Amino acid sequence: MKKNLLLFSLISLLLISCGEQPIDKVIDRSLNVSMEQYMKMYDVMKENPGLLPRTLDTAGQLITARPNWWTSGFFPGSLWYLYEYSKDDRFKEAAAEMTSRIEKEKNNKGTHDLGFMLYCSFGNGFRLTAEKSYADIMLTGAGSLATRYRPKIGCIQSWNSRRGWQCPVIIDNMMNLEFLMWAFKESGDSTFYNICVNHSDTTIKNHFRPDFSSYHVVSYDTASGKVEIKQTHQGYSDESAWARGQAWGLYGYVVMYRETGFERYLNQAVSIADFLINHPNMPEDKIPYWDFNAPDIPEALRDASAGSIIASALIELSGYVSAEKGSEYLKVAETQIRTLSSDEYLAKTGENGNFILKHGVGHLPGNSEVDVPLTYGDYYYIEAMLRYRALPGK
Repeated sequence: MKKNLLLFSLISLLLISCGEQPIDKVIDRSLNVSMEQYMKMYDVMKENPGLLPRTLDTAGQLITARPNWWTSGFFPGSLWYLYEYSKDDRFKEAAAEMTSRIEKEKNNKGTHDLGFMLYCSFGNGFRLTAEKSYADIMLTGAGSLATRYRPKIGCIQSWNSRRGWQCPVIIDNMMNLEFLMWAFKESGDSTFYNICVNHSDTTIKNHFRPDFSSYHVVSYDTASGKVEIKQTHQGYSDESAWARGQAWGLYGYVVMYRETGFERYLNQAVSIADFLINHPNMPEDKIPYWDFNAPDIPEALRDASAGSIIASALIELSGYVSAEKGSEYLKVAETQIRTLSSDEYLAKTGENGNFILKHGVGHLPGNSEVDVPLTYGDYYYIEAMLRYRALPGK
């Protein structure tokens, strides 16, 4: 009996040392680290009224954001997720306080990012608390976002006219449709539904190449509604596959299939997923280079945020496809979670400016947020782990 126990212990230690600790243990450990980090971050942010954490500068100092910055909703949203996991009221109180800092953005008609800003924060808060004021705030915000819809084009305008772009639409915009679909279900106003479907269909038509990689920016002529140019802003080149852009597209079409049941959106999501996971430049550990066509691969920087978003999307997508296909997607997502939970990416408590993940890439061509923590990387990492824990039989 003692020999058997000793053998079992040695095997367990060997598995752990080889990175094969049971995934549920990996996730629980990583979520506990996330809780420790973000409670420390909350203590810092209490001393910075009206601001939200964004990233670190090259010297490792905290960079904060005003509520109108596109990433403002991710820290509050992560706190809501950690409250959902822990049932610890400290996180509920912290989440509510950080969420309240963004309320005025419900009237912001100058950005397409209200889904990120309001749905990740107030949306998670409403889901977990049923606080009516949160729903009211989001419905106002959804109305503000809807003003950016351009009927002649069939899309929500992302940025205002700039760089010769009359009506630029970026692939990231697919991520804000979940917010409008919630508003449709909450209000019964089919305007929100129609905007989402038209935007999704127009994006399939114009943003994607035959291999199902995506352009970053497609700009439209406002008079004719026709495409005027297809380019990039944050990727390596106009024709390259910027990793986070591909992740946004995947996640967005998974959501649109969930919300509409339209097979064309499932087919789009599956095609994007297969492009990503079968790409010859996808590393073995499944955390993508910042751009799949970066010229310095394999020395190119990885983007933990893209890996987090892809993992979360694949976990949900696995439930909409065949068992065989679902198993394939979950295997990739599990590898991504394991990699992100390793010492290479997961910060130690009290380090990394109290962010959770290291090695995110925001805008490399602009030399902005390069190889630093990013709040949205943290958010989708937490979301991916919670989604994995909620799988049947897990």
